[in-house]
Amino acid sequence: MLRTILLSLLSVPLIAAAQPGPLNYPSRPIRLIVTYPAGGGADAMARLISPKLGEALGQPVLVENRGGASGTIAADLVAKSAPDGYTLMLDATNYAVNPSLYPKLPYDPEKAFAPVTLLALFPNVVVVHPSFPVNSIAQLIEKIKAEPGKIAFASSGNGSAQHLAGELFRQRAGLDMVHVPYKGGGPALIDVMGGQVPLYFGNMASALPHVKNGKLKALAITGAKRSPAAPELPTVAESGMPGYQVYEWNAIFAPAGTPPAVVNRLQAEIAKVVKIAEVRDRMLALGGEIVASSPADLGTWVREQTASWAKVVRAANIKLE
Repeated sequence: MLRTILLSLLSVPLIAAAQPGPLNYPSRPIRLIVTYPAGGGADAMARLISPKLGEALGQPVLVENRGGASGTIAADLVAKSAPDGYTLMLDATNYAVNPSLYPKLPYDPEKAFAPVTLLALFPNVVVVHPSFPVNSIAQLIEKIKAEPGKIAFASSGNGSAQHLAGELFRQRAGLDMVHVPYKGGGPALIDVMGGQVPLYFGNMASALPHVKNGKLKALAITGAKRSPAAPELPTVAESGMPGYQVYEWNAIFAPAGTPPAVVNRLQAEIAKVVKIAEVRDRMLALGGEIVASSPADLGTWVREQTASWAKVVRAANIKLE
């Protein structure tokens, strides 16, 4: 009997070593699926962290862009991938919005994914055309109330983060504004700079350069606190709308069922990567607030964001097919 027990104990590490899993993870390249096309903010984040993460893990992290349908195409692909840590997803704000926008998602957003880490938060910046006669959030609200139904705000599309930021602003202040959706943030910015649409709740990384060159006028940022990227700008909350807070964000997810040891390894290495000076400095330059949360905290964040945006979507009756 003792001999049998000893033989069994001796065989355990041999069996464990022979089987792929957390003990020898990763043993091959990892796919990082980005839910949006190349060139956007999510793509920039993926390409910023992937080389250093690959170095830390000892295997390449290969970025793949699978844009379309507000990220749901990529999410469906990842949800149906093997839960082995070799297919990950970098998603953005719409991860928490899509359950309200799409009545029939091809995956269960509450059960299909294992949270890994919330990478960073990115406040938007409220900008207007330089000729628009307001210089503060208070003046903007006063102007819109004086001309109900006449002042428009641009967004990168129906149900986009910019659309929802503007919609929440409208709902909180009781305003009558016109929403003008574009096919992407680039065209929206161009028309705001051209004076076709006066107002935009834009991504800081894309909008601030145009503020600095005088093509746009910034009124405030949408975060809970002022941004190091533009410390002179007040928040919307401190400008007369207490409680208003909107962030775009990026996070990493794995398919549900991914071993906790793999998830924890990924989170730990990503947390180290975002502290590397060149990565940290680039994220801060983009207006980001570095988080690198635990998996549990990302899960809590997603649930809170999903519930919050569901109220805004219902109130505005926003629907996508």
